[in-house]
Amino acid sequence: MSIDDQITALEQRIGALIADDPSVFLVEIRIKPTNNVKVFLDADNGISIDRLVQYNRKFYKELEESGFFPGGDFSLEISSPGLDEPLKLYRQYMKNIGRPVEITLKDGIKIEAKLISAAEKEIVVEEEKGKNKKKEVVIHTIPFDNIKTTKIQIKF
Repeated sequence: MSIDDQITALEQRIGALIADDPSVFLVEIRIKPTNNVKVFLDADNGISIDRLVQYNRKFYKELEESGFFPGGDFSLEISSPGLDEPLKLYRQYMKNIGRPVEITLKDGIKIEAKLISAAEKEIVVEEEKGKNKKKEVVIHTIPFDNIKTTKIQIKF
């Protein structure tokens, strides 16, 4: 079974596991050649560590009992995507409206701005340029097709 087929099969199993809570959603599954399975889950209002631990225990047991990885030769990590992980799904953009983001466009241009809204095909961000009296606010509407990565920024 190819890695893509394995990921598809695991996505279906995770979907069944999280089906009882519609606010929880799968962001991504990665499988390393060493059968290290990383599952990234998120929720519309954030997901607690306790909830992730519950999912990890249930899913590990399911994979072990099903023999998905022959000989039980695998490791499993279920977590929420950290701040170092770029946003991948529309629901993640919706969840982070109002937060500062750094967007890298496909042409390499970077924009630091506040995420104002997200639609199915584009996002709207507010960028502040200049300082004090020369400060101006620029609104950008950016199609998802033009975005390479979007990362949440922490401002202190």
